[in-house]
Amino acid sequence: MPEPNQRPRLLLLDGHSLAYRAFFALPVENFSTATGQNTNAVYGFTSMLVNVLRDEQPTHAAVAFDVSRTTFRTAEYAEYKAKRNKTPGEFSSQLPLIERVLDTFSIPFLKAEGYEADDIIATLVTQALADETSDMEVLILTGDRDSLQLVTDRSTVLYPMRGVSDLARMTPAAVEDKYGVPPQRYPELAAIVGETSDNLPGVPGVGAGFAAKWLNQYDGLDNVIARADEITGKKGRPCGPTSAT
Repeated sequence: MPEPNQRPRLLLLDGHSLAYRAFFALPVENFSTATGQNTNAVYGFTSMLVNVLRDEQPTHAAVAFDVSRTTFRTAEYAEYKAKRNKTPGEFSSQLPLIERVLDTFSIPFLKAEGYEADDIIATLVTQALADETSDMEVLILTGDRDSLQLVTDRSTVLYPMRGVSDLARMTPAAVEDKYGVPPQRYPELAAIVGETSDNLPGVPGVGAGFAAKWLNQYDGLDNVIARADEITGKKGRPCGPTSAT
């Protein structure tokens, strides 16, 4: 239980991301009920939940889930996540059980048709941080790197490193140390590099190192695009006006 007079601390969990990670971290054949219901995702998710509640002592908590793969993003770009394999039935059947676990903990869970779990989390984080006079701290437990853009002095991403137990605290300094850009620039870095898991293309041959260098040198993606002709060499050709030659 949180300590009396503790600083308000909101814990937000990306339910789908964490449950999916647990599903693949724990052998499905080793976790099932007498009726044959698979429970590896339930076990892994619940273990992670119990541990983070114990370690972080939040005063408030909520979990967000995806509804389906059809979102406003697929309406804009039909190839978004198009190459992902079909969700295993052994995983999908465990989601209602995870929701029952959350009911037992009296932790609310949220879904929104047409949106992903990280969209819900981003909305809640924005609302929680909107009052600059508040001292509320926000923790985001997710395996989705897109959430790194939400990191501030008052919000931290807890990112699973191995399986379902080892969490990295992604503070503003940690994000910049790992990716070379501050959290608010992470979406621009991802736009240049691309995201294979989401089937989003980036600039061919350009990794995070060069992307961070350009973003810092030219002060943001808009300026990188506007001054693309100044980026010389092999790495710069895909961005430059002569890329088709």
